[in-house]
Order: sequence, then C-alpha cells, then structure tokens
Amino acid sequence: MKLLANENFPLKSMRFLQQKGYDIIHIGLEFPSVSDEEVIEIAIKQNRIILTFDSDYGTLVFQKGYKPLGVIYLRFKEFEPIFPGDYLYTLFISKLYTFENQFTVIDELSIRQRIILQIS
Repeated sequence: MKLLANENFPLKSMRFLQQKGYDIIHIGLEFPSVSDEEVIEIAIKQNRIILTFDSDYGTLVFQKGYKPLGVIYLRFKEFEPIFPGDYLYTLFISKLYTFENQFTVIDELSIRQRIILQIS
C-alpha cells in the first residue's frame, strides 16, 4: 500500500509507518505549501492513498470529482504525534478494512467508509 501523508499528518507517525515498511511520502517534506488540489493530483499520479486531518478532501472527492485511490480522513481531537501512525498500522495489519476506492473517516468512536466511484 502506497501512502501520501498530508502536511497536517504528524512526521513522527509518517516515520513510524516507514519503519514498518510502508511506502509513504509526506507532502510537507516533498512538496511543501502545495494546495489541496495539487496534493490530490500527486496522489492520483503516484497511485497513493491520502492520509489527512483536513475535511476539505470530502468536498474535492464528492463534489469536485477528484478520484484518488483512497482517502483516510482522521478526526482525532487530541493525541500524541505517534498515535495516528500506530493506530493506522494496527488497522492495516488487522485487514478488517479495504482502503482502496474508499473515503474512510476515522474518529474516536467509529470508522465509516464511502465508496469513491472510479470512472474509466
């Protein structure tokens, strides 16, 4: 699974996922200060699932028509910088969810998914 961490995704979590063997890049390190539209275009071109704390990606996918491989939108309110990476790693290895072609919303109480329709 190839991942793209948005600028608001903690670097400690990104590095944790790298150490666990995931192919992940961080927008803040590779493409600092690009727009959300540019982030989603990078994810599409590189076939990566976006990790973000930014709710604007729902609008980009469901109203503006962008079709990334997937988006994981995290809505944790307070957390240590390592927590999102550790949480996602546990979720990924559980294999309970598929993240491709899904807009996944994760908060303290639930995980919800909505299909991103890929039009060829």
